[in-house]
Amino acid sequence: MQTMSSILSLAIWLPVAFGVLLLAVGRQENAGAARWIALIGAVIGFLVTIPVMTGFDNSTAAMQFVEKASWIERFNVFYHLGVDGISMWFVPLTAFITIIVVLAGWEVIEDRPHQYYGAFLILSGLTVGVFSALDGLLFYVFFEATLIPMYIIIGVWGGPRRVYAAFKFFLYTLLGSLLMLIALIFLYYKSGGSFQILDWHKLPLAATPQALLFGAFFAAFAVKVPMWPVHTWLPDAHVEAPTGGSIVLAAIMLKLGCYGFLRFVLPIVPDAAHEFAPVVITLSLIGVIYIGLVAMVQQDMKKLVAYSSIAHMGFVTLGFFIFNELGVAGGIVQMISHGFVSGAMFMSIGVLYDRVHSREIAAYGGVVNTMPKFAAFALLFSMANCGLPGTAGFVGEWMVILGAVEYDFLIGLLSATALIFGAAYTLWMYKRVYFGEVTNDNVRGLTDINAREFLILAVLAAAVLWMGIQPKPFTDAMHVSVTELLKHVAQSKLN
Repeated sequence: MQTMSSILSLAIWLPVAFGVLLLAVGRQENAGAARWIALIGAVIGFLVTIPVMTGFDNSTAAMQFVEKASWIERFNVFYHLGVDGISMWFVPLTAFITIIVVLAGWEVIEDRPHQYYGAFLILSGLTVGVFSALDGLLFYVFFEATLIPMYIIIGVWGGPRRVYAAFKFFLYTLLGSLLMLIALIFLYYKSGGSFQILDWHKLPLAATPQALLFGAFFAAFAVKVPMWPVHTWLPDAHVEAPTGGSIVLAAIMLKLGCYGFLRFVLPIVPDAAHEFAPVVITLSLIGVIYIGLVAMVQQDMKKLVAYSSIAHMGFVTLGFFIFNELGVAGGIVQMISHGFVSGAMFMSIGVLYDRVHSREIAAYGGVVNTMPKFAAFALLFSMANCGLPGTAGFVGEWMVILGAVEYDFLIGLLSATALIFGAAYTLWMYKRVYFGEVTNDNVRGLTDINAREFLILAVLAAAVLWMGIQPKPFTDAMHVSVTELLKHVAQSKLN
């Protein structure tokens, strides 16, 4: 669908416009109006992404819903947007999660809610821009701009160590991205003055430039995923972030790094990707296994799920660098499913934290006795986090493990051990928090979820089950694009 369309621009700029409106006219005394404006903006932002799903043509790998206009004419920079089967699902996923975040903070955020929601709406639009950008400089602007609202969200509405966590998050991700900027400038000159990402895909490159470009892109995207050993910013950011910040961070922002591997590393430097694949596979397996063991000893629920996210993202990078369709498609499915499951897990922790104001597992016990409805939802999400068949958490991991076995049986065997670790730390946490007798007065005084919380959890549960039972719409959309990507990666670009 190469015809001009404005759907992606609407998906980017409508949430940003609502966010700016909230920042401009919102006041502490009209907090109720700010919440409704934020909800309306989030819902409209999601509604405009529906045509991206319904109008997407699964039979082609070409970019669809394309928009292109001159931006910085002197340097041949374009405002160029489009999505293919690799990026399409992340546009509605971002908008969907934004609605969840607005509802999650409805009764919780009392300090400057207009600024809180404004930051999230702006972040939503910028993130859609990352997944839609087809110009390298435009991608970089969106990619870096997402840091600013998240930095503010953690630093202003976070926990006691929020400033430390926000600074660490910003510093880690910014330093990696500066190397990417150098790589983009090199590609601009190498391609004769083009920032078009699709032109770079066709650019012949010698072995040394490919290796250097791989290093630059890897530094930017590995930190964002995050991969071991550059993962240490994530647990701190999750623990200190408000519930909405943790949901967006896990469900959406971790995917930006994974997406970068697919859009830049594999197609632009395929020879270097093959050369360094053993290194990436090793780091991914360490992330899957070692980080799973680290998660098992955590006493803070948020930190446990944060480490769980790192382990799940290890499956994604593993799938990408085994270079077969099951692995790459499984990695993309895992990115989407993790958006639903991790969002639901952090939402569940937020429900408990709002009542007890503690994330420590030891502060709970016997929650099922006082919050039976909530405990049922939490059980479903915990099972999905374990990778239970029939839930979203199973599909991507299973595809990656099958692809890994096809690539090398030992790698497949090692990656499968993560399912055991995942079940161990998730179910052990659930057992200690929810099962047994009521252990303290905090739990004894808990009230079950209200209508707002029930609605949020029910929608997330429906998404987790829908993707687990009917993954075909997701895999069909990406099949042709993944096939074309792998054909491209298999061809040497050495000149």
